[in-house]
Amino acid sequence: MMSHMYSRYRNTLYVYLTLLVLLPLMIGSCKNSTPTTNKSPLGQRAEYAIVIHGGAGVMDKTKMSADLIARYEAALSAALDVGEGILKKGGTAIDAVEQTIRLMEDDSLFNAGRGAVFASDGHNSLDASIMVGANKDAGAVAGVSIIRHPISAARAVMEQSPHVMMSGAGADSFATMMDLEVVTPSYFYNHGRWNSLQRAKAREAKQLQKEKTAKYGTVGCVALDKYGHIVAGTSTGGMTNKKYDRIGDSPVIGAGTFADDATCGVSATGHGEYFIRHTVARDIAAMMQYGNKTLSEAADYIIHDVLVSAGGDGGVVALDRFGNIAMPFNTSGMYRGYRKPGEQSVQIFK
Repeated sequence: MMSHMYSRYRNTLYVYLTLLVLLPLMIGSCKNSTPTTNKSPLGQRAEYAIVIHGGAGVMDKTKMSADLIARYEAALSAALDVGEGILKKGGTAIDAVEQTIRLMEDDSLFNAGRGAVFASDGHNSLDASIMVGANKDAGAVAGVSIIRHPISAARAVMEQSPHVMMSGAGADSFATMMDLEVVTPSYFYNHGRWNSLQRAKAREAKQLQKEKTAKYGTVGCVALDKYGHIVAGTSTGGMTNKKYDRIGDSPVIGAGTFADDATCGVSATGHGEYFIRHTVARDIAAMMQYGNKTLSEAADYIIHDVLVSAGGDGGVVALDRFGNIAMPFNTSGMYRGYRKPGEQSVQIFK
């Protein structure tokens, strides 16, 4: 009996001592264990990076004049100049994103701000959102009509209110209270956009409206600053001839915009209903977070597999915490470009 008890005591003591030795090693191993596909040596993180888009859609190189192509390329380069200039000087990603998008909102080439398309009732209705990857703060406005820079209104919602999204007259009123620049609705009038509405109405009357002929002119920007923080923002005038105060993906966090310092930042452009249904921006980050995918693997899969299978058109621009860039799209073109130390690109077609 005593021998049996001694044997049990000795075995218990042995197990205890073994755990005492191995447990610290096991804990240390767990702490040092990180996903390999997303891991990059510390020295490889880009000092800063910025990527933008000016919309995706059906763009025929043979039908665009050399002058128009040059204008778009110059506009994209000018926007990148603004954002990169802020990041180079040690500015924050949120300032780079806001100021870059503000410039694009002032350029009537893009479907955002002054270049916003017309809704069916002949008015402009603008949406925007912004998200900070460090703490998941986010702000958005939808259906605003008198705010010159909707992206700044989205930032004000994030920083100056307890809410994430405001819409319509309430959002206009809030932005006015925040002393953001207010304009008359006529500021957004653009003769080319007005003619586009009339053509859309004529096609609709003849039942010839086809979704594939649309251009998705949303603008967006994602930036990584010197402090390792990622911010994403998107701004749009919506879809030509839209009805019933339709809202697309651009102001919807997780669909058209998403940012997370641990994975990536994303800004989307395309047929918004599909981006909302498939939470495109968040799913790219989720595939990196839970599926151990790289940025390019995740973005390519969502745009070329998930969206194509569902019948959705569009693309995204994205960057990860190391400054890697992805710009996939499943249309014939997407206005896009990026900058980081030693690298730059501006493109329109595939």
